[in-house]
Amino acid sequence: MDDQTLSELSVIIPNLHWRYSGVTATNRAVAPVIGRHLPAAWLGSHAPHDVARLTFGDLLRLRMGRLRSRARIWHARRNDEMMAGLLLKVLGWPFKLVFTSAGQRPHTWITRFLIEHMDAVIATSEASASYLQRAATVVLHGVDADVYRSPTDRAMAFAESGLPGKYGIGCFGRVREQKGTDLFVEAMCTLLPKYPDYCAVIIGSRTPDQRSFMRGLEERVAAAGLSNRIRFLGELPIEDVPRWYQRISIYAFTSRIEGFGLTLLEAMAAGVALVASRAGGAEQVVTDGETGILVPPGDVRALVDALDSLMRDPERAAEMGQKARRRVIADFSLEAEVARIVDVYYQTLEATHQ
Repeated sequence: MDDQTLSELSVIIPNLHWRYSGVTATNRAVAPVIGRHLPAAWLGSHAPHDVARLTFGDLLRLRMGRLRSRARIWHARRNDEMMAGLLLKVLGWPFKLVFTSAGQRPHTWITRFLIEHMDAVIATSEASASYLQRAATVVLHGVDADVYRSPTDRAMAFAESGLPGKYGIGCFGRVREQKGTDLFVEAMCTLLPKYPDYCAVIIGSRTPDQRSFMRGLEERVAAAGLSNRIRFLGELPIEDVPRWYQRISIYAFTSRIEGFGLTLLEAMAAGVALVASRAGGAEQVVTDGETGILVPPGDVRALVDALDSLMRDPERAAEMGQKARRRVIADFSLEAEVARIVDVYYQTLEATHQ
């Protein structure tokens, strides 16, 4: 960046994490919209194409001469990003520190320490805010309903996948116990023999520490004779994922523990019927029985019953998906989320001059 561009920079969005995750996906979604409100730049990996890039050399220049005179927002979403922002601020960088907290469990002492030293804190739900020991602004996630949209013909979209059957059921996200992938597999092993027109799709990364967990899932599927109808597609390029939402008719959100669960909104925006565990933001996003079906976390029997009710009635599933999309457009747009985030930025920057 040249000095003129750096002098106008108002918001730095750090992404100091090599692995693509839900936090990264959230950052990538909001960053371009933030950039339409305030001059913003991305620091780190997985930068979206339509956001300015900040190099570590640029970061050093922000500490020099006239560039250090203007306060700028450093918006962290992870501990390491809070730590980096706090260190830079202590060393003289003109940063106001904002942190978004999605966790729904007690924080470690280091996280509590870092949060206490933020200039402002955002929580992604009331549940997340309840675990903070300081004031926070609740800003629910939003989603781009133009990117995650209903297909013109869902049956045709599924047929294009080349998978067997007529209907798809999906479970997307990291493959691990926390996400309840095993619950989904168990439910599919129970239900798919009863519904030969359905095929299950699991999309998500398989980290090295989860190899034994993944192997157990594959063995369970093979033992059920369903290897052709329960497909593990691994981690796909992010631009390919919206098309997979268009191919499935039912989405299973099976997390045992979750920060918010952005896939909830992505599936709803794509007009997919939803069965969701009461984790993360599910209870704030889903109207039970209308835009989805809520089940207790970790309860495979309840998950089976809820999925069964939709699998045997594709018309009900389609109607539920349509209502879900209307709900997202009305209440969970990406623009509304970013507008509330930018309000926090302005309040934090204005406090500098008081």
